Parts: sequence; C-alpha cells; structure tokens
Amino acid sequence: MSSQIIFDFNKNSDVRNWIILDDVVMGGESSGTFKLNADGLGVFEGNISLENNGGFSSVRYRFEKTLIIKGYTKIILKIRGDGKKYQFRIKSNSGDYYSYIAPFLTSGEWQEIEIPLKDMYPSFRGRTIDQPNFSNDYIEEITFLIGNKKKEQFKLLIDKIELI
Repeated sequence: MSSQIIFDFNKNSDVRNWIILDDVVMGGESSGTFKLNADGLGVFEGNISLENNGGFSSVRYRFEKTLIIKGYTKIILKIRGDGKKYQFRIKSNSGDYYSYIAPFLTSGEWQEIEIPLKDMYPSFRGRTIDQPNFSNDYIEEITFLIGNKKKEQFKLLIDKIELI
C-alpha cells in the first residue's frame, strides 16, 4: 500500500481550516498563530503563559469528509521544531471529548517523526483515560499541541503529514 498524504503544505495550501485553540477558552493567556510562510510551510508559533491556570496552545484541522485510514499503521510528520516537546493528536469523531495522543520531541532540525497509530493513547485534559489505544479505521480531526507546564515561546514548522 502506498502512502497517503493527510496534508502537504505548499505555497498554494489553503490553511483557513487550521484553527487555533488556546487556553483562553479556560481563562488562560497563551497565544498561538498559524500561517503559511513564504516557503509554503505551515507555521504554528506563539507564547505559552501559565497565568490564570493556562499553559497550552494548539492548532487543529478537521477534515471536510472523514479520512479513511484502514490498512495504514503509522503517521509520519515532516516537521522542524525548536527543541521543545509537542503532541500530535487525532480524533475518530470530532465530537469526542477526548483525543488520541502521541508526544514527540523536536530537535531544532528537520525531522520525520514516525507515530504508530496503535501507540496513540486516549487522553482528556492531560490525563490518560481508561480506554484502549487507537484502533479505528478513520479520523476526522488532527491537532498539534504544546503544553509543557512552563512559560515559553514556541515555533513549529510543518511540511507534510502522511500515512504509511
């Protein structure tokens, strides 16, 4: 089975459906932005604040139609981070209160992060919940999140997200 592109950023990418969700929804003061840069890369950057029990920023993308992933076993992220830890999250149903999570550490250089789907664990508000790891045949939403329990600036460049 050949790979399947989930999202390939380029100079013509439409990023209007990539939505920022910060801790301001709970009274926090973190601020993230998402844009396409001149090189056609997705740029998720901002500041994390711990004020008012805050501490996270995320950018999510909901598919217009459910993405069938049956037969694929891994997600590959082609990214360049800032040496900080992030999470890649997926939801089978965008209405679920929990997400399936895979933490990853960035090196400051371009990386291909390989995430086995079966290793993605269910979590809600930072706590693992008592349910099996991801095993569905489809996803409706993907998210990048940073929340390292510290005040910090962050920047994550995203080139490509694909299934293998």
